[in-house]
Amino acid sequence: MSTRPGLTQPQIIGAAAELADRVGLHQFTLKTLAEELGVRTPSLYNHVTSIEAVQRGLRVRGMQELTDRVQRSATGRSGLEALHAVATAERDFARQRPGLFAAMQRHFEHEDETLKAASHALLDTVLAVLRGYGLEGEQAIYAARATRAAVTGFVGLEAQQGFGLPTDIDQSFEWLVSMLDAGLRAMKRP
Repeated sequence: MSTRPGLTQPQIIGAAAELADRVGLHQFTLKTLAEELGVRTPSLYNHVTSIEAVQRGLRVRGMQELTDRVQRSATGRSGLEALHAVATAERDFARQRPGLFAAMQRHFEHEDETLKAASHALLDTVLAVLRGYGLEGEQAIYAARATRAAVTGFVGLEAQQGFGLPTDIDQSFEWLVSMLDAGLRAMKRP
């Protein structure tokens, strides 16, 4: 296998994202990524330092893609409609990009500026939705954490086929979003 000239970081992360979505985040190695790119593993080390560096790149890419989806879905909406759009965007993203979704759940000890910027862009979008509920400051951060825990938890369980009861999962998701809406409205301080 020959080294491919002109291999770029975006190409590497793009191939890694496709591979992670296809086989699972934790099922690929730098060797399988090199094969996917048509290069030898030692050649790949000229572009990335480790599998962790690739996973960090995947987390950034996932955050950016999800932020784009969430922003598009929430634009022009408020309240329950915006909350539902954001939650559905995350659910759809997890279904369509399971490797990237898994990469987003990984925490890195030291976040570089690119990773921080991607995280903040997603958070800012969620905070904008929460402002529609009259939530600001610490209250908005608490609400963002609770909403993330509920939606990401649901989506993660669904991805792992963690719901064993025959009750309709889509209806359960709608119930979750309605429950979050009611809770967010109740938490608004006069």
